[in-house]
Amino acid sequence: MTEVQRPPLTADERVQLTGWLDLQRSFVRMKCQGLSEEDAHRKLLPTSPLMTMAGLVAHLRWNEYSWFQLALAGVADTGQTPWTEGGHPDAEMFVDDVPIAQQLDEYDAECARSNETIAAHSLDALEQGPYAAKGDAASLRYILCHMIEETARHVGHLDIIRELLDGTTGYTRPNEDPA
Repeated sequence: MTEVQRPPLTADERVQLTGWLDLQRSFVRMKCQGLSEEDAHRKLLPTSPLMTMAGLVAHLRWNEYSWFQLALAGVADTGQTPWTEGGHPDAEMFVDDVPIAQQLDEYDAECARSNETIAAHSLDALEQGPYAAKGDAASLRYILCHMIEETARHVGHLDIIRELLDGTTGYTRPNEDPA
C-alpha cells in the first residue's frame, strides 16, 4: 500500500471516509518498517501477550475481512478465517510463526479487496452477512466510521509498542530525521 495524504478538506462524504481510512491503513506499514522478525513478534505486555506488532497487523487484516467481506458483502465463510466455534476469541493474533512481511502483504491485499467492495456499494448499503439476518444490519457508512476508529486505535497501539521496542515514535520512519 502506498502512503496517502489526508483527504481534501472539502471532499464529499465517500472521499472523506475512504480517505481517512486509507490514511490510517498507511500508518500500519509505516509503523512496521525496519522491524526485525524478533521485534515484530516480541511480547512486551504481560497482560496482553498477543498484542505484538505482528499480532496487531493480523488482527487488522482479519477485521477488514470480517467487516467488508463477511458482513457487508455477505461472502460465506469457507473456513479460511482463524476463528472456530468455541475457539479462542483472538485466534487471528496467534501469528508467532508468520513473518511480518507476509502479514503486511496480506493486510495490504485485504485492504485492496475491501476498497473494491466499498466502491461497489452505496454508503447506505446494508450488511448482507450474519448480522443482517438478525435484524442488526449496519450501513456501509457505519462500517467505514467503525473501521476508521478501529484502525486508528490499533495504529496507536502499534505506535506505543514500536516506541517500547526501539524508540521510534510518531510519524518518524526509522533512521529519518524528524525535522
